[in-house]
Formats: sequence, structure tokens, C-alpha cells
Amino acid sequence: VQLQASGGGLVQPGGSLRLSCAASGGIFKVEQMGWYRQAPGKEREMVATISSGGRVSIADSVKGRFAISIQTAENTMYLQMNSLKSEDTAVYYCNALVTTMARLMEPFWGQGTQVTVSS
Repeated sequence: VQLQASGGGLVQPGGSLRLSCAASGGIFKVEQMGWYRQAPGKEREMVATISSGGRVSIADSVKGRFAISIQTAENTMYLQMNSLKSEDTAVYYCNALVTTMARLMEPFWGQGTQVTVSS
């Protein structure tokens, strides 16, 4: 299973970015997808997750500013990030819990995409 993340970049405070993550290869079912981030010198933290049934969990630090969505038919997840702040600067990682023909709910990680919020 491969996860391809895209959409990071440099944006000014108050701006917006949209991240996407597509899962492919050997998938029976994507059970859940999510975004995590890691800022320099900090531990990786959950930003938002969404189940295949649409159940959402969002970190308090981004609630009201970020929105997560999923297109289950395409195994693709999106993170719309609005009103970005400097503290949102981090490497954002895509995660998926995938049921394959071999295993139930195996976790996979995509490559990180850098989000930098700076004037």
C-alpha cells in the first residue's frame, strides 16, 4: 500500500492550503485515514482523522479552522486548512488504516509534506 501526499507549501498567516492523500495498491478496504504533523523539536501529533463511515476526530488546536474529508471510492483524503497560523508550521504526514488481503487494519504512512506559515 502506498500513500501519496501533496499540497504543502509556504503560505502567509491567515491563508489557506489544501492537502490531499491518495492510497493505492493492494487495498481491500480503507478503514480510516488521518493527518498527523510534527514540528521541529516536537513530537508527532494527530491533526484530524476520518473513518470510512465519515466519523471525524479533530485536534482542539485546529478545530474550526481545519476540515477533513474523504472520497471513499477513490481512497483519497483531503485536509482543508484555513486561517493558518505560524504554529501550524510542521511536516504533515498522511496515515491510513487499511485492510488488505493479508491483514486487518494495518497502519501505513505517507511521505511528509512541509507546511510553512510565515510572512
